[in-house]
Amino acid sequence: MMTDPLALQVTAELFPNGIGRYAVGGLLVGLGAVVIYVGTGIPAGASTFLESTLSYVSDQSRFQQYVGSRDWRVVFTLGIVLGGLAFAATVQSGLVSTALYQTGTTGQLYEVGGVTLWTTNVQPWRLFVGGVLVGIGTRVGKGCTSGHGVCGVGSASKTSLVGVATFLTVAIGTAQVVAALGVSP
Repeated sequence: MMTDPLALQVTAELFPNGIGRYAVGGLLVGLGAVVIYVGTGIPAGASTFLESTLSYVSDQSRFQQYVGSRDWRVVFTLGIVLGGLAFAATVQSGLVSTALYQTGTTGQLYEVGGVTLWTTNVQPWRLFVGGVLVGIGTRVGKGCTSGHGVCGVGSASKTSLVGVATFLTVAIGTAQVVAALGVSP
């Protein structure tokens, strides 16, 4: 009997649902980063959204540095939110089926007025605290995971390489501690 090579066995363990969805997602994220960079000359990233949005209503110099790029940053961030909502309303709800996602594997489906909606199993307070911590982290880290992880690593930025190594180390460590404590959504 012939067994699969070690690389295939490891891949199967790490990606039990296949790598197709991750490959498609990675290609789309990479393509989006390229389009934004070619169109604006600025690396994509979501961490400056709040400051660039505040430039609409504040005259402080801290916020005015974003005046030239604030419009596309708002569109970029709205695209992230609306893309997530569109995915939840179509694919996660089961309205559209794809081999890349199995309906009902995450969160809960429920009906409201004949429309199937989806919600996460994670408690709202945890989402809020996580969002606040991510926001603080993006300011301390001088950027977000999308900016450092996609654009910074892609351009071989030493700062981004260190940042991504730090993000991953802390995330893996936190996940291990949380799992060891038996915490669930």
